[in-house]
Amino acid sequence: MRIALAAVLAALLIAVALLLALSGHTAIQVSPAVTSIGISTPVTARLVNPHGVRAVRGFVAQGGAEYPVFESRNAATRLLWHRHEAPLTVIFDAGKSQAANLKDGPAQLVVEAVSNDFAGHTDSASFDVTVVLEPPRVAADGQRHYINQGGAELVVLTPGGNWNEAGVRVGNYTFRSFPMPDHSAQRFSMIAYPWDLPGNVVPVVYARNAAGAEATAPVTVTIKAKKFRARDFDLTDALAEKLVHSVDSSGTLAPGKDLLARFLFINGPMRRANNQQLADLRLQTEEKILWSGAFMHWGKEEANFADLRDYIYHGQKVDQQVHLGFDLSDVAHGPVFAANNGRVVWARDLGIYGNCIVLDHGYSVQSIYGHLSEIGVKAGDWVDKGQRIGVAGETGLAGGIHVHFGMQVDGVQVNPREWWDEHWIHDHVLIRLQPEASHSPKAAAAPAPAKPHHHKKRR
Repeated sequence: MRIALAAVLAALLIAVALLLALSGHTAIQVSPAVTSIGISTPVTARLVNPHGVRAVRGFVAQGGAEYPVFESRNAATRLLWHRHEAPLTVIFDAGKSQAANLKDGPAQLVVEAVSNDFAGHTDSASFDVTVVLEPPRVAADGQRHYINQGGAELVVLTPGGNWNEAGVRVGNYTFRSFPMPDHSAQRFSMIAYPWDLPGNVVPVVYARNAAGAEATAPVTVTIKAKKFRARDFDLTDALAEKLVHSVDSSGTLAPGKDLLARFLFINGPMRRANNQQLADLRLQTEEKILWSGAFMHWGKEEANFADLRDYIYHGQKVDQQVHLGFDLSDVAHGPVFAANNGRVVWARDLGIYGNCIVLDHGYSVQSIYGHLSEIGVKAGDWVDKGQRIGVAGETGLAGGIHVHFGMQVDGVQVNPREWWDEHWIHDHVLIRLQPEASHSPKAAAAPAPAKPHHHKKRR
């Protein structure tokens, strides 16, 4: 009898030990990462346990106290648990609305989970956070801004309260801000009003804090509508062959497709990807004015900014794209000059733009030179206004020898014509950065540029 009882006890102990050994732990992830919480900040936690989760609890720990913000329970299984439970995602809010005693300052966000098996292990993950309760504030400069459709402008803003990001939004476009020289409480944004936005979009200044709270205020504007050209682009087989070969001589883009399909891939998805590459260069900018006076204009204007092109192939419209720059032609294989002082941030092939150079002129203002046959500078080089930087060509998606010249402001391509006008630069940019020089465009300009090299310059 004793032997039998001992055997039963031993079997029970073995069974308990096995159940404990087979019980699992819970992996806890919070994504996106939460570094600050405010009035009510959303938290998304992913809980991974093959046996499932019996209970989940979320709380904020601050000053030695725990403030519960979330709790959820499921039916418990201790013996016949599941072995292949899918990960569990829980979403809850954490902040002052859920825990009234929270105060500004450091804290820990804790997510705790109990496994749904015999052992019921409790696992937790703790994340350092900052409690941010003071809201942000922001005010626009109060001036009336006259902005050309497809053009640029400088807007001054004054953020306040608790904020860590401020700038200007124009529709779905966001433009960062920079510290205002000699005015520590103010900031400014170089903004663009994209060519394809309707004329009734009101830009807003914004300030946001780390907890996600945001304040906005409208900018007083008058938008000057512009009518851009629409043109047919006659795409023959010979021209399509030439353009496709220029961009994709190895035949690795859209392999196996016919000539038209390859062209449409280059002209559409590849064009958008290349424009995004250009936009990403906005992050490579210096927080000071590098340019001096008007940007140089040379050559004959063969195509304008925001020309709408309908591509006609064998009598049928097969594509439509927008040309976001000027095509400037001069003598065959003529030299290309830096339109203004700046730093080279790109100097190599860029898909449809072929051999391409991008110069940063400070405060997110950049110029673009495409289709070059030769590149005479490298990334990181400083160039002076009028300095020779390359040679015109027909690399990339170019049907003839010319330079594609473009300008972008914080990654949005704008009409270069404004930047060719010294008075426009003074009235819309420099006067707000240097009000003491408001009566003299020359006084407001940056240091004098290097003397331009001899070349043809035509308007």
